[in-house]
Amino acid sequence: MKYFVTVFLLATVGIGAYIYQHTNVPAPQKFTLSGRVEVVNRLLKNAQANNVACSIIAKNEADVPIAIKRVINPTFPLDFEVTKDDLLIDSYEGKIKMEVQINSHGSLGVLKSGDIFGSGVQEYTSGSQDILIVADKMIGKPSLIGGRNKGNFFRTAAR
Repeated sequence: MKYFVTVFLLATVGIGAYIYQHTNVPAPQKFTLSGRVEVVNRLLKNAQANNVACSIIAKNEADVPIAIKRVINPTFPLDFEVTKDDLLIDSYEGKIKMEVQINSHGSLGVLKSGDIFGSGVQEYTSGSQDILIVADKMIGKPSLIGGRNKGNFFRTAAR
């Protein structure tokens, strides 16, 4: 009886392995995205200030975040790798949009004055490498060149 059970188990495992190898079932893929975040020169001083968080956000096709990698007090250019540990869901296969938010308040999705942000230029898939995300926009107040009231359209237009 022991001999029969042993042979049966070995045969079952062998048949299962044979079927798995010959049915073209893809091996489970590890979720990774890697690349670099760059900040344009005019915003670099603000992006590298003290107590700043850089959040690299991977979103699905519906713009819902699926992974977030956060770096505190970054220096740019910043090399990054988003892994399965950064996923907000169990797994994801599909097109991915990449964004970056750099701020000092730590909240994501709420842009405030002084926040720097940008995005990748295309859509990616898991396993993509050499992703370039350029932070080239900043939320802030308009500033005018000149004296206190000289050429200030916003102050003179209301009169």
